[in-house]
Amino acid sequence: MAKVAGLFNLLLVVSMVLVLAGYAAAQEGGAVPLSGGKTEVSDVKSNVEVQNLGRKSVMEYNKRLKVKENPENGAKRLIFTEVIKAEKQVVAGVKYYLTIKATTSDGTAKTYDAEMWVKPNETVHEMLAFAPAAA
Repeated sequence: MAKVAGLFNLLLVVSMVLVLAGYAAAQEGGAVPLSGGKTEVSDVKSNVEVQNLGRKSVMEYNKRLKVKENPENGAKRLIFTEVIKAEKQVVAGVKYYLTIKATTSDGTAKTYDAEMWVKPNETVHEMLAFAPAAA
């Protein structure tokens, strides 16, 4: 019985070493993002999907302005210029963290941070957050 317990413990240790080695190799290579980890989108300006998500987030922001009851809040409609930085995170679908350059209706250029979630079926997009970028 002691031999079986010893063999089981050895098998458990070897399994843990293999799992940790695989995790370390995945972290080093960076080829496949782990679920939950953020990765930077390298081709932001030429990435059609990222630019479209930025455009959609500005459109959604403008749509939500119309719903607001208080016209004295000082919020102005935005005109999308471009996404200048993007990160993505694999969740149930993909969550994008976008830094967007946009112009207000009076011509002032500003930078905004937006979070967009592309649901697993890839046809539904949801804006989770939209706010002026921190200075």
